[in-house]
Amino acid sequence: MENRSRPMAALCSGTALMNASMAVASATGTLVAADRLGAGWGGVPSTAGIVGTGAGAVALTRLVRRTSRRRTFVLGYAGAAAGACLAAAAVANGDVIGLCLGMLLLGLGNAGAQLSRYAAADLHPPGRRGHAIGLVVGCAAAGAVGGPLLLDPAGAAAAGIGLPAFTGPFLLAVVTCAAAALAATGGPRGGTGTGSPPPLRRLVSTPVARSALAVMVTAQVVMVAVMTAAPLEMHMHGDGLAAVGMVLSAHTLGMFALSPVTGRLVDRLGARPVILGGLLTLALSTALAAVATGSPGRPAALFLLGYGWNLCFVGGSGLLARDLPEAERPHAEGAVDAAVWTIAAAASLLSTVVLSAGGYAVLAWTSCVVALAVTLTQSRRREPVRGTSEKAVEPGIGRT
Repeated sequence: MENRSRPMAALCSGTALMNASMAVASATGTLVAADRLGAGWGGVPSTAGIVGTGAGAVALTRLVRRTSRRRTFVLGYAGAAAGACLAAAAVANGDVIGLCLGMLLLGLGNAGAQLSRYAAADLHPPGRRGHAIGLVVGCAAAGAVGGPLLLDPAGAAAAGIGLPAFTGPFLLAVVTCAAAALAATGGPRGGTGTGSPPPLRRLVSTPVARSALAVMVTAQVVMVAVMTAAPLEMHMHGDGLAAVGMVLSAHTLGMFALSPVTGRLVDRLGARPVILGGLLTLALSTALAAVATGSPGRPAALFLLGYGWNLCFVGGSGLLARDLPEAERPHAEGAVDAAVWTIAAAASLLSTVVLSAGGYAVLAWTSCVVALAVTLTQSRRREPVRGTSEKAVEPGIGRT
């Protein structure tokens, strides 16, 4: 256990800091684009960040096969810091294109934060991988919840030195991304091997990967669509950064805070019950979001939205980490993450379009229907038999 403590601390710290960066950058980018281009375009910067995350998952998965995981994560977070600098300069000059380019680079660091959960899982035997994934995702709560609470102070600090208030959150992201790169220097040293990756078509044709992909895409699309539109809907009704920050914090608390509990549930009950519970929670939360306005209804709905996503995300990740053959696992993990974030990019872009055309309730009810449909599909699948895919051999630090 002692030889895992330092790399686990590095993975947890980097994930927490990067989540803080993305939380403040995505929310602020939505407001900047909506103010300059109109409400229908508010989701463009967030979409750029999600596209960057999907592309980054592919790039970092390939890079980790040529170098160490430690160096890969450092480079990813350093690229994100450069993106935050670019975005801050762009916001100061009213340049939405530059803002989107900066968000693309921020997505590279976010991809590293997402892949950290699999690096943590590989440090543990199969029966403990759900716990490891949940621990890393749970540690992200510190940044994801704390980041939005700093939106207003960061904006005030920027205004105090003569910059537009919306540059403040991006300057904050520069600091947190740089700190994540520093933390990642203590991460796992090993790579994931040198063999040629199997074709993507073969990876997603396996029942485990296909099921994990369906669940994680659904959770990401529903969560991104409803959450991306929430700050803009509040902004259009006169709420300020402080109110937006509080709602985002409630949402991110649901996304991350209970992750260690979710991980233990995956290890004890299996991934399938956890996944089904997550899909049902997503349906409940989106129905509540459709009818609830103001406090406390909106924070409660978005907290449940976050926890529904968490159950699906940790459960789906647990399926991949525990039930795929070891040789195919790294490729499938990167491919699934890339697909999840690429599809979620379309949801981010369309969410503000639907909000502008039909209102927040239409967006939330549509998401509810999607969650219920996938729940019905997944309820017909059975949990894979534990231990049939690989031997439960304790992995060593050198192998990761």
